[in-house]
Amino acid sequence: MASIQRTLAAAIVGFAVGAGAVGGGLYAYNQLDPAAQVQQNASANVRQYAAVASAPQNLPMGANSVSNVVKRVSPAIVKIVATVKQTTSSSNSPFFNPFSSSPFGGGSTPQTAIQTDIGTGFFFNSKGYLLTNDHVINGASRIKVHVKGYTKPFTASVVGTDYQTDLAVLKINAPKPLPTLALGNSNQTPVGAWVIAIGNPYDLNNTVTVGVISAKGRPLTIGARNYTNLLQTSAAINPGNSGGPLLNLAGQVVGINTAVSTQGQGIGFAIPTSTVDQIMPQLMRTGHVTRPWIGVFISTDTPSLAKHYKLGTSSGVILDYIEPNSPGKKAGLTAGEVVTAVNGHKVTTATQLKDQVDKSTVGQQVTLTLKNLNSSTVTKSVTLGQEPNHAIVPPSSATIP
Repeated sequence: MASIQRTLAAAIVGFAVGAGAVGGGLYAYNQLDPAAQVQQNASANVRQYAAVASAPQNLPMGANSVSNVVKRVSPAIVKIVATVKQTTSSSNSPFFNPFSSSPFGGGSTPQTAIQTDIGTGFFFNSKGYLLTNDHVINGASRIKVHVKGYTKPFTASVVGTDYQTDLAVLKINAPKPLPTLALGNSNQTPVGAWVIAIGNPYDLNNTVTVGVISAKGRPLTIGARNYTNLLQTSAAINPGNSGGPLLNLAGQVVGINTAVSTQGQGIGFAIPTSTVDQIMPQLMRTGHVTRPWIGVFISTDTPSLAKHYKLGTSSGVILDYIEPNSPGKKAGLTAGEVVTAVNGHKVTTATQLKDQVDKSTVGQQVTLTLKNLNSSTVTKSVTLGQEPNHAIVPPSSATIP
């Protein structure tokens, strides 16, 4: 079968599947240097850890004006400064050829570069627990949290992180209980509802912007991270806003600000509290999220790919790349095979395949029905593993047989 060359833009099954993801120009922002760059919705588990909002009642006149909301919620919002050490190579020669990997007359000397990332977070528990983005603190050797009312920042410890949903829980030890924000209901927040974003864009502390919910359920791919269900907002979000709250006019958190489009104005994105509801209890209990994992990069078939693989009237999900040492590799899955069913359930999209895998548990065996490289129908059993809590990036391009 002839080879075709294609750039991988798919997600890893058991990681996140960004079906229909938007591509370049989207950044999860937290760099300090700008040039570098309602009703109760939570489960009983979330209630153990966080303040959960009910529909507001008997609010005083004007209490839901933007200025009054900002005044009420601001004490619970913090600035996060993460220090990341990066090892780089520098030439020990005064001459350097920019078109060559080697300097003239000598080798290179490893050096440690210090990068400072600025982000935002907010307390959801008065004992010092706060939410932010994973990308704000990922790889940090030191995390400082600046809290209103205290002159010196606190050193934070990491309670739990989840790469896939880009959420992180931190904790500081303060001498007295801390103010908190209540989690509202993103599911019941309609498109067109007014929202408020508060954060530290470009290190401009306590910046307030206002907009509306522009859309819901947006899938995005940013680098190796795939988001499947984001709120889109017209409230301005900039570097340093990451991890800060997106609030409704009752002062309840409906989203965690996480990304912005650099190719358009008024296109920002936030993680909905419906996702927080699912993820936070696991981060609090174990520090990570347990997800079943096959370890393959996939793409939904297109008419051209269907013709290439001689799918005929059938359809499926094409395996682009098999991660080494993954459950899929151990089960003998091969790039170029097409998954048509999982445990007998037909799958035609990447999202359907992910949903079927997510119904299973780590250690459970699933049966995949595939069209192999000879266009024959075969079945293979895969014992699901535990999804790694970090990015897995395939080669920049891959050849499908």
